[in-house]
Formats: sequence, structure tokens, C-alpha cells
Amino acid sequence: MVKPSSQQNARVARLRRQLSPRDLAVLGILQRVRLASLRHLQRLLVVDGSPRARTRRAQLMMTRLTTLGVVTRFSRIIGGVRAGSSGYIYGLSGLGQAVVETGGPLGGKRRRVWEAKPYFQDHMLAVTELYVQLVEQHRLGQGDLLAYDAEPASWRHFTGSGGELVQVKPDAFVAIGRAAIEHSAFVEVDLSTETLPTIQKKSQRYIDYWRSGTEQQWRGVFPKVVWLVETEHRRERIAGVIGKLALDGQALFDVGLLDDGPQLLSGSDQGVAA
Repeated sequence: MVKPSSQQNARVARLRRQLSPRDLAVLGILQRVRLASLRHLQRLLVVDGSPRARTRRAQLMMTRLTTLGVVTRFSRIIGGVRAGSSGYIYGLSGLGQAVVETGGPLGGKRRRVWEAKPYFQDHMLAVTELYVQLVEQHRLGQGDLLAYDAEPASWRHFTGSGGELVQVKPDAFVAIGRAAIEHSAFVEVDLSTETLPTIQKKSQRYIDYWRSGTEQQWRGVFPKVVWLVETEHRRERIAGVIGKLALDGQALFDVGLLDDGPQLLSGSDQGVAA
């Protein structure tokens, strides 16, 4: 890790003083989800006024942050999220990462998400869309969003049967409170790019993690593993994979459509205790 110089630290401190609470909220969102569209940020942070006024305010907000150098903006056709919508998408710059103390050129090393391949960008944007919908559901009083960890904060590790370190890497961990019950889930967003054998391998790893008891010792329950997909055909294919797993592990899983994700996550079983 390269330690920032006193001059760099001073620059970051000066920049922080220029940022409003809303500016810092933008950086916090990008720190959490890694990549977001202008529309995502508008829905999260600019909720008052006419649609045109909200869009204009969001554009001005993001133009300012781009000019300050704390976010990176790039334009491309956004595929795989919602009907091929287009527009700017944003990620933290190295300077923005330093401002929120997540690393980057001024304080560590972190992959630049805007250099990722289009598929990975699409996947990150689909996960961000789910997060935005969960926040909107929370605002409507349809489920309290108690926790949302995107990767890598959502990842877990445990000791395998041979003593090796094994990881499970859900796209998100979600906890929603509804009717005095906490519903928790590991979320896997699937855009039909992975083979069914890969889905089977991932699912088996969750069963192995459940059997290790690590999560239960930490949280008391094991979250549901929820696969969210784009089409009914894909849902049936993944459900078929789940149906071939060990009987005692099949109850860990739900498979649903991305459009129904917030409702499914707020109404799934609380978890599996053993």
C-alpha cells in the first residue's frame, strides 16, 4: 500500500470541506454499490419536484462531482438492466475513494469498476437496481431495509472439509424487517451468462457453508439463498438445478424474477437455523 503524502491528505481534507451532505451521500452510495446510473442516483437522492426538475438537479449534482474529480462518468448503452435504457453511469474515482477512505491511488489499491467489461458493468447495474428498489420499498413502508451489503462486504468464508479456506460470494446480503420478523437473504443476480454447472457448483458451496454452521454461530440463522433471474425460462432452469441438490439443502433456496425481487426478499423465510 502506498501511503498518501501530507500534501495529498491536505488536498483530500480541503475537498471534503467543499462537499455537501448530499454530495457525500452520492459517494457513499457509489462506495456501496460500485456503479450507478444517473437515474439510480436521482431515485435515491432527488425525490422532490417534477420529473424534469429532478432529472435536472441530479444532472447538476453529478456534473459538479465529476468536475471536482471525485466520480468518474462515462456513457454507453446500458444493457441487461431495464429495456436497454441509455445514459451516464458513475463510479468513484481514485480521489473519491480517498475522500470516503476506501483506498485508491491516494490510500491503497482498488479495481476501477469503469474499466470492467460490459457484462460486469451490466451485472453491477442490475444489483444496484435491486438496491434502489429495496430503498423505494422501504420508503413506502412495505419493509424496513435493516441491512444491505454489496460485494465484497457480503462475502463469507469458512473452513472446508479438507481444512482449506472456502468463500461464498453473493452479490448482496439483505435483511428486511416486516411484521416484527427479520427476513435475511444472500442474493445472486443472474443475467443468464453462467452455465448451469456453474450454478450447481455455487449452490453446493452455499450448502457446504450452511453445514459448516459458521453463519448460524454468528447470526443465529442461515439466510435464504435467493437467485433472481430475468425470465421465467431461466427461473425454471435454475429451479431444476436446485431440485437435483441434496434434499436437506434444497430448502435453503428460492428462485424468482428480478422484477419481483423486493417482494420476494421481504417475504421469504427468516432463515434456516441448523
